[in-house]
Amino acid sequence: MANYSLKDMEFIKILANSDSSILEKGMNVSTRERLNSQIGPILCEYYLENTMGTKTRWTEEFKKFGINEGDGKAAIACARRLGVMIL
Repeated sequence: MANYSLKDMEFIKILANSDSSILEKGMNVSTRERLNSQIGPILCEYYLENTMGTKTRWTEEFKKFGINEGDGKAAIACARRLGVMIL
């Protein structure tokens, strides 16, 4: 399980509740790098946990921050539209 911060969880909440086209317009290089290097791997592990049954514990961690299954799916979809590679 990757390390994460409160900012990472807030970023995931933003992805879950935002339009990717609006996010893309306002995204700077630093934010794009964070999305690809930190948020992408978290969402990838979460995806694998929920599709392949891996034991990453992201579902449990997301719940602690009020991120439910629907939010997780929406965040993954938004990240994919922003070009993040999630299996």
